[in-house]
Amino acid sequence: MNQELPAREAMEFDVVIVGAGPAGLSAAIRLKQISPDITVVVVEKGSEVGAHILSGAVIDPAGLDRLLPDWRKDPDAPLRTQVNDDRFYWMTKSTAFRIPNFINPPLMSNHGCFIGSLGQVCKWLASKAETMGVEIYPGFAAVEMLYGSNGEVTGVATGDMGIGKDGKPKSGFTRGMELRAKYTLFAEGARGSLTKTLIARYKLDRNCEPPKFGIGLKELWQVDPSRHRPGLIAHSFGWPLDNRTGGGSFLYHYGDHLVAAGFVVHLNYQNPYLSPFDEFQRFKTHPAVRGTFEGAKRIAYGARAITEGGYQSVPKLTFPGGALIGCAAGFINVPRIKGTHNAILSSMLASEQVAAALSAGRANDELIDYEHAWRGSAVGKDLWKVRNVKPLWSKFGTIIGVMLGGLDMWTNTLGFSLFGTLDHGKSDPESLKPASKCSKIIYPKPDGRLTFDRLSSVFVSNTNHDEDQPPHLHVADVKLQKASEHSIFAGPSARYCPAGVYEWVGEGSDLKYVINAQNCVHCKTCDIKDPNRNIEWVPPEGGGGPNYPNM
Repeated sequence: MNQELPAREAMEFDVVIVGAGPAGLSAAIRLKQISPDITVVVVEKGSEVGAHILSGAVIDPAGLDRLLPDWRKDPDAPLRTQVNDDRFYWMTKSTAFRIPNFINPPLMSNHGCFIGSLGQVCKWLASKAETMGVEIYPGFAAVEMLYGSNGEVTGVATGDMGIGKDGKPKSGFTRGMELRAKYTLFAEGARGSLTKTLIARYKLDRNCEPPKFGIGLKELWQVDPSRHRPGLIAHSFGWPLDNRTGGGSFLYHYGDHLVAAGFVVHLNYQNPYLSPFDEFQRFKTHPAVRGTFEGAKRIAYGARAITEGGYQSVPKLTFPGGALIGCAAGFINVPRIKGTHNAILSSMLASEQVAAALSAGRANDELIDYEHAWRGSAVGKDLWKVRNVKPLWSKFGTIIGVMLGGLDMWTNTLGFSLFGTLDHGKSDPESLKPASKCSKIIYPKPDGRLTFDRLSSVFVSNTNHDEDQPPHLHVADVKLQKASEHSIFAGPSARYCPAGVYEWVGEGSDLKYVINAQNCVHCKTCDIKDPNRNIEWVPPEGGGGPNYPNM
């Protein structure tokens, strides 16, 4: 087919940035701060900036303070609610035990942080970048790498628009563009499709631990004013998850009587019958939680994979012609559930190296100084102090693991660790046990007021895909999926997917694997958790997917 298509048009830039999240936009802004003459373009697969952005979000302002020191004075700045009440709970089925704040390591404090919508922050950053001369192209998914004669990255190509399911151009077909650059920065977030390609091609993960992930689910509620506590944030662990399953919840009060309710499940869970979506719905029924939602209205829903490997799992960041920044590199501080500050700081560090290279007349070589600098930077120091929390939780379970993780964070404030640097062990797909070794989990039916099903949830995510386009969810071996995913693991894709994309329909010889790709909210959990690594997520036609207005 490619031989029949016209050649792509090409545009030349100094820097191409893939992804208009906090990392990509901050990188663009920093480049323009250093030199207004640097030409920068940002491509974003969402229909608009912020459409695919999902985060809690309690934001440590350290990154914004470095990037835009006067941001608090900006009347358009979207972060207005500061944390004033910071709570942690251990939950059983009927009780929530508050953990005194003085027990928590100082780095876990959220005072001074801001609650808000990361999507709105990105829209605001985009307006800043455009004012400085950055070109931003939403609705254009970068789907292909461009390489030079020596194997160096020379840019990306955006996807063709108007291809039918049969792979043939439809009326209104438009060829993708080649965006060529002296340097290309990848800010795709967790499990980026091009980032995966780069890691494999350049063996960037050769000397690090396996990547680790969680799935974060979030609902946005407008609550009764009498139940709204602006500035209150509450985190919990324990029920409804068992001791061997890592994860926890958050409730953030901010804005116009808004509460962000969320739940994270670590994707190294073992029981294939577990459903992160349904665990989230169960959490809201807890006696200490459900009162928040009395008289409230759910207005948005979404889900997204989260990088959880931390310090040990960060791959090499540089390769000829470009670098990884933000969550594409895995810079989330897992116990704090925060990555925006590190996304911004890492992008600034990379941009400063890019600007120096351009000033020296270089192009398409390796920005090795960025790789050498990050561990000694604020980003590296932030991740170093919490490097053992995730491994301890995984090895010892929630109760003992959280206590040991807290102890390790306390000792790290003094400059040492009792544990050194622990490894992560099995990858997330390898952690899943055969169904024969696990117990089924029976979840209660949703009531449609406090708890919901997947399809009604997808509806409020504003997800949309053109149904007549090539599938963006690829099953490499359908026979393997039936023999293993279904017959050995009892079809976990129907449960780990938070959007009802995957279904096993029928029985015996009539059994079929149905993929409802139009429901996909681009969380990428299937690309991570499938026990045989048999499912691959690739970008659909640009602009497809969720359209989060304020997540």
